[in-house]
Amino acid sequence: MSDMTDYYGQDSATFGDRLAAAREAADMTQAQLARRLGVKKSTIASWEEDLSEPRANRLQMVAGMLNVSIMWLITGEGQGTEMTDGEDDSNRDMATWLSELRELRTQLQASAGRVAKLEKAVRRRMEVDA
Repeated sequence: MSDMTDYYGQDSATFGDRLAAAREAADMTQAQLARRLGVKKSTIASWEEDLSEPRANRLQMVAGMLNVSIMWLITGEGQGTEMTDGEDDSNRDMATWLSELRELRTQLQASAGRVAKLEKAVRRRMEVDA
């Protein structure tokens, strides 16, 4: 087998190979990525095994969370992972922080939506009771 760092090279890698490489470079497990995307772990596994592919909206989220370009995930061309021993830890920390911020923003948006629905239901109930 060739060099292990080349298993996601442009010539031989599939979408699933690149996804797995980007996830590992971001120091995430399949379960962690699934949780952040709001999908099942088995969904991530299916994507990485090339049994299925994400829809465009999920693909965009994946690329953002893993700090790679959508084009790289699809074709292997563009901004992808750089598996080097001398990787700058501060950049990895920044990527982790950005990923956490994106996750928090998504959670806050979902919570705000739930709050708005609850507030609307309470207002309706108050109008009925009045």
